[in-house]
Amino acid sequence: DKKSRTSTELTPREIQMLKANTKYTEKEIREWHAGFLRDCPTGKLDKKKFVEVYKQFYPQGKADTFCKYAFNTFDQNNDGSIDFDEFLLAIAATSQGNLDERLEVAFEMYDISGDGQIDSKELANLISAMYDLVGETDRKGDRDPKKRATEIIGKLDVSGDKKLNKQEFIAGCKNDPVIKHMLAPNV
Repeated sequence: DKKSRTSTELTPREIQMLKANTKYTEKEIREWHAGFLRDCPTGKLDKKKFVEVYKQFYPQGKADTFCKYAFNTFDQNNDGSIDFDEFLLAIAATSQGNLDERLEVAFEMYDISGDGQIDSKELANLISAMYDLVGETDRKGDRDPKKRATEIIGKLDVSGDKKLNKQEFIAGCKNDPVIKHMLAPNV
């Protein structure tokens, strides 16, 4: 079957596109690709496999909910699987982008309804998912996801509509050391 074979081969055009959009060298791109094919011989990563791969990074937590958000963000053509290009662009955006780029990816991920706004319910769900991911069980008092979400939005919401648009989110996160560390620990 010719179609499935080409999806596992890296074309020169793909390499150019990935080099232009990430800081990876051709050698690194080929190494990532080889690793990707080891995990996904078909060249496609489905949701179940994505969760398995992610769980290796967070063995002590429950990655499922967080992965659902992440998967839907990275599956840009919504075909239910992530191909190598989508995978590498996602990895690059979350690990080597500058703070604005990372926060933009974070915003896309947290705006679950896709309306260009994050409300406190979306943010609270996300905070819960992050707690799950790192195995945090204490959710009382200041750690209550709903309370945290309301606080964060209260702090960042410039227009006063109790929601955050992308500009408010990015500007606010950059000015808040705690949030900044949570979203982009190595910047």
